Amino acid sequence: MMETIEVKIKEKKYQLSKGMTLEEISKEFQKDFKYPILLAKVNNKLEELTKTVEDNAAIEFYDLTSREGNKTHISGLTYVLLYAIKKLFGENANIVVQHSLDKGIYIETNFRITEARIKNIKDAMLKVMDADMPIIRSTVDRQEAIKYFLEKKDGVKAGVMTYNTNTYITLYRLGNYYNYFYNLMPTSTEKLKAFNLTYIKDNGFVLQFPTVYIPDKIPPYKHHPHMFEVFQECRDWAKIIGVENSVDLNRLVSLGKVNDLIRIDETLQSNRLLSLAGEINKKKKEIKIVLMAGPSSSGKTTTSKKLCMYLESYGLHPKVLSMDDYFVERNETPIDENGKPDYECLEAIDMKLFDKQIEDLLKGKTVKAPTYSFLVGKKEFNKEITLGAEDILVIEGIHALDTKVLTNIPRNKKYKIYISALTEINLDDHNRVSTTDNRMLRRIIRDNRTRNNNVEHTLKSWDSVRRGEEKYIFPFQDDADFTFNSALIYEIGVLKTYVEPLLYSVPQDSPYYEEAKRLINFLRLFLPIPADVVPQDSILREFIGGSCFHE
Repeated sequence: MMETIEVKIKEKKYQLSKGMTLEEISKEFQKDFKYPILLAKVNNKLEELTKTVEDNAAIEFYDLTSREGNKTHISGLTYVLLYAIKKLFGENANIVVQHSLDKGIYIETNFRITEARIKNIKDAMLKVMDADMPIIRSTVDRQEAIKYFLEKKDGVKAGVMTYNTNTYITLYRLGNYYNYFYNLMPTSTEKLKAFNLTYIKDNGFVLQFPTVYIPDKIPPYKHHPHMFEVFQECRDWAKIIGVENSVDLNRLVSLGKVNDLIRIDETLQSNRLLSLAGEINKKKKEIKIVLMAGPSSSGKTTTSKKLCMYLESYGLHPKVLSMDDYFVERNETPIDENGKPDYECLEAIDMKLFDKQIEDLLKGKTVKAPTYSFLVGKKEFNKEITLGAEDILVIEGIHALDTKVLTNIPRNKKYKIYISALTEINLDDHNRVSTTDNRMLRRIIRDNRTRNNNVEHTLKSWDSVRRGEEKYIFPFQDDADFTFNSALIYEIGVLKTYVEPLLYSVPQDSPYYEEAKRLINFLRLFLPIPADVVPQDSILREFIGGSCFHE
């Protein structure tokens, strides 16, 4: 008689045969999902669908509309893309997965492409998907993995294995080709048909796919020239100094040479801000307001204070205002669709007071500006501000670039700066470091250090923060006069020393355990970097502590 087990799916219990795979079980529930099921969580642990269920369990399934499933979808698409390219253009053809761009990922090739070739690549990918080829998980000895990648002339991938301390490595096989991917993978290529490719230039294109925020379609590609140019500039600089991926960075750390990199990187970032201050100074007769916005943990506070210091070196007298000080009283905070206070929306700001005070300042009037007390949820009017002839107003906040902000002030009097941590380093050619992960690590450390919030609290709030960014920040990035990258090429190694112990505090029964584990596994691919040489005026100090601007 076949042994059965009890599984709980969507609050219902089912009797199933012991030893069934998650793939087999998922077929009964596929009708409830818009896209193919890619992953499952079994008793709070993420699993690929090849996993068999041997005991009673609670099971959740995920398609690409979930954060977990979306990461898997992107990794699977990348593998199929690489496989198709090698079939079309030969074994030596390669791609480098660079960075996010619009609602997709920008990818460069080591060979020339055209719009016609992009169509050929897309057709080849669809053929692989129609063939429903299996993506097979293999556990191999680490030394064997290094040997394989060296034979394939993939020194970067071999380097990733070298700095991985595990005895065994998980590789994935598609056809006769093995590769390493940091995220979990789908079981077959047929599940990956939701994608598009858009030509950008003769060695670059964008891989597009449905996202968590736009799950129903792939919107037409919209180019973001400022963002693209800043990423390209940073990538070009990384190439010049020879630090393009985790392997290059780890090599410098292991040789004891990372301190020079820190000094160079910090000098370069300071020079960019000094140059920005110079541009503002050239237009000082016209510009009276500098508006600075960016997503969470992009370093807006340090950047604004450091920029003010450089503006002063040009003889200007900046006065700083934070839009956070203009929050409405806590009991007036708008409610979101889930019935919770929505601190991210523009309506959470007292715009009537904000607009009036800025207008008065520009007229030479003295205003009593508020400081918001987050402890009691009220504004406290305890500082007077007046703008003199040589004064310039620097305003930072997540809504600072919104076109609905300061509509009563002419555009030529405003200079808009978009700031974000645009990570310029990869794990290897096919595994990028997400800018979102970089910011999340920063926020976990800062929340714990300054607000005594644990990791679970930060991860719980992160989804709301991200949705707010998608609605209130990213749509206005193209209206910026300047895009500033606050990421530092070495910072993951420093953040690791602070955030890794915190991540281990998340208990196994927490709904955020798998996310904490994912970040721990990611950080294992970087060697730790001591913070001793990180200067006190570094943006990184805003998060790890020891900043001359904050403490």
